[in-house]
Amino acid sequence: MSPWRLLLTRPADDCAALALTLAEAGVASSCLPLLAIEPVELAPGQRQVLAGLAQCQALIVVSKPAARLLLERFAEAGVQAPAKGWFTVGEATAAVLQSAGLEVNFPTVGDDSEALLALPVLRQAVAVPTPRVVIVRGVGGRELLAERLAEQGASVEYLELYRRCLPAYPAGTLVRRIAAERLNGVVVSSGQGLEHLQQMAAADWPQVARLPLFVPGPRVAELARGAGAQQVVDCRGASAAALLAAVQRSAAPAS
Repeated sequence: MSPWRLLLTRPADDCAALALTLAEAGVASSCLPLLAIEPVELAPGQRQVLAGLAQCQALIVVSKPAARLLLERFAEAGVQAPAKGWFTVGEATAAVLQSAGLEVNFPTVGDDSEALLALPVLRQAVAVPTPRVVIVRGVGGRELLAERLAEQGASVEYLELYRRCLPAYPAGTLVRRIAAERLNGVVVSSGQGLEHLQQMAAADWPQVARLPLFVPGPRVAELARGAGAQQVVDCRGASAAALLAAVQRSAAPAS
């Protein structure tokens, strides 16, 4: 049995799946979702983006909620999803689209924006005159993708299908859970997850910041260190496999 006892903070469904994967590997965990997915109504401009997806050279879907909600939008509108041009940051998001019969490109090494940008098939897709790219996401996030693609001459638009909210918990829930279950590590999956962790901790943040913090990549690692986290572990990816590998190569704090 691993000495690690981790606090998981992803959305509820993802937390449950991640906890099961960790348990199978002998790693104990506790779920306290700090991200809730709230679908948003599309403004007229966003509806135009949705209607024009078939004209894009690249359709980049950055998360599983974005993929699920996009498929729902297609079903509601009674339209067929474009047959080509699909890209995702990771394999799990690709699987959601593949379940609808779509052909999806994603990096097999790494599951972050940098890995996707390095994908030859994406570079080829935007190597045409005035390429059009749509990034399907929640409200905010993944700015690096748009910036780098714009530098390559692409016209980039966003299709924002949801917002991430901090669920309501009684004050002190975070530190009480950590103490009651003797948790010795915290997992966040994004910059916004880190932000919500700090909000949840409030005045107790210095205490929480002493725990090892597992993050998906260099950008969130930098944010975490800037916020005062004392031991940041870069998982080199957001997948369950990446987290498990990071846990297995990291020494747990002494009890």
